[in-house]
Amino acid sequence: MPNKQGHETSSVFVALVGRPNVGKSSLTNQLVGEKVAIVTNKPQTTRSRITGVITKGSVQYVLMDTPGIHLPRNKLDARMTQTAAASVKDVDVTVMLFEPAGTFTESEQTMMDALRKSGPALAVINKVDTLRGFEELEARRQEIARLGIFEEVLTVSAKDGTGCDALLEKLKTYATPGPHYFDDDAFTDMPEKELVAELIREKLLLFMREEIPHGVAVTVQSFKERPDRDLVDISVEICCERKNHKGMIIGKNGQMLKKIATAARLDCEELLGVQVNLQCWVKVREGWRDNERLLDDLGFAKP
Repeated sequence: MPNKQGHETSSVFVALVGRPNVGKSSLTNQLVGEKVAIVTNKPQTTRSRITGVITKGSVQYVLMDTPGIHLPRNKLDARMTQTAAASVKDVDVTVMLFEPAGTFTESEQTMMDALRKSGPALAVINKVDTLRGFEELEARRQEIARLGIFEEVLTVSAKDGTGCDALLEKLKTYATPGPHYFDDDAFTDMPEKELVAELIREKLLLFMREEIPHGVAVTVQSFKERPDRDLVDISVEICCERKNHKGMIIGKNGQMLKKIATAARLDCEELLGVQVNLQCWVKVREGWRDNERLLDDLGFAKP
């Protein structure tokens, strides 16, 4: 299908999979050039399939940043793992990210077994900026190539962008002719409300201790633009599993919640391009990660 310039348009759908913390969200953001996925140094940051969109000339790339593959400990984990597994079934190519060194985890082995039976897949070694020499990288490349699963083994640094142009060029070879599914200036299919919720959850992950963040969910209760000025009023519920977690999120004299909300508000203003009045409320919902009804209520759709 010709685009406005008269060229044939094409699209390529790509699933990004890999172990937690391997850099899927960072790579999505680097390729898209916008922050569509939250990034922290804690595993299991991504909980749902986030779509990043890149349009370069006649080719549109649709990236699905999936949750990190890991052994599920509760019903939320199970939904996340199912989401990652389902993603590889409806794409043109799967990109599996790997650490530059170390043994393969059990969950990585499971994903690679699934890829043997699915469509084409590429391996991408991330974090090459952390390696000291070429020999180390070449040994890792050979180790992955010997598996016989991947059509090519590429190397990138999601941190500084090294290798990203070459990755896009390779992904272009899997594009199929047809119309672009998104506007050419779109960078994600996530509604603004979801992006706002993710930005707030990112700040919770950054500022809180290890045991709390994965027991929290963030939902936007109201999102209203004021008719008389460039200002959006946003009310958000932070759901946690225990009363003592609520106290820790709020903090002494409300200081922790204020810190989280202030940092999130600045990111929201950058995202939306207007002033934001952000109100955050903390609510306890015990055991929500193992409650199917609450998972539905909080927006964790079954894949």
